[in-house]
Amino acid sequence: MKISYLPAIALATLFFSSSCRKEALTGTLNSPETARAGIVSNVAVRQATLTSSPLISTVYTYMPAPGQYINESGLGSAAAAQALVSSTTNMVSLGGYGGYIVFGFDHSVVNGTGADLGIYGNPSGPAYQWSEPGIVMVSQDVNANGIPDDPWYELAGSEYTASGTVKNYRITYYNPHAAGTNVNWTDNLGNSGYVQANAFHTANNYYPAMAPNQDSVTFTGTRLVNTLVSGGILTNLAFAWGYTDSYSSEYPTLGYNTVDIANAVNASGQPVTLNAIDFVKVYTGQNCNAGAMLGEISTEVRGARDLHL
Repeated sequence: MKISYLPAIALATLFFSSSCRKEALTGTLNSPETARAGIVSNVAVRQATLTSSPLISTVYTYMPAPGQYINESGLGSAAAAQALVSSTTNMVSLGGYGGYIVFGFDHSVVNGTGADLGIYGNPSGPAYQWSEPGIVMVSQDVNANGIPDDPWYELAGSEYTASGTVKNYRITYYNPHAAGTNVNWTDNLGNSGYVQANAFHTANNYYPAMAPNQDSVTFTGTRLVNTLVSGGILTNLAFAWGYTDSYSSEYPTLGYNTVDIANAVNASGQPVTLNAIDFVKVYTGQNCNAGAMLGEISTEVRGARDLHL
């Protein structure tokens, strides 16, 4: 949840030659040596063309966790998620821990030199720092069916190996079947709590109406340590790198957080090499209640950009 919204970022038009684009998008076949080194697959790359957009072309799935904006028309609806297509000024809330969105581009995003993706959020800083870090996962269209039903790989950020990070975290939220009411949860660590209702959002049920089960919904993934600092101005600190909606020195300049496909790891935490990716998943990485005024920590997404176009 945010108190205010950052102004829209003016984006300069990028000019490039077709020869530079060809160089950036041309892949090489895997040798037996590179395959043994951890290359997952040499999946065919959907080549960019001169008319390709660097922005999101398709939103495949929007499955938020419970939150104060969920089921509202502004930030917590399927329409809000679809409004991210070709835009970096619209915004959607992912709700509490685990809530996610899956999107893609009209071409494969190549694993090139340096950062590959820029993902827009709504952090603030530096004096008043408010971040709601989202974890990024990527996938290749291995079966070439155009839908994100292939293996996912987390892009390991600065906190991936930190002592407070929990892998294979699982949380279940329970539908209160009532508007403006706390949503209870339990997790696989034996903890319980609730997504707190507040006086600003009383007309909606915070439990996501788009959940396949209308009694409970479960999310799994990596959970980041909470960074909420109470006392004085409430602050939720950012992480060093590798997460979305996380304030950093690059954010005021670029308007987005950058992530690198080279940081992909499999479910066992082993590095993998992907020549390109076709699908991106962003999910809220903290399970944190910021109180009645601010509500749950919920990653927001305003769009994404292929940094090689």
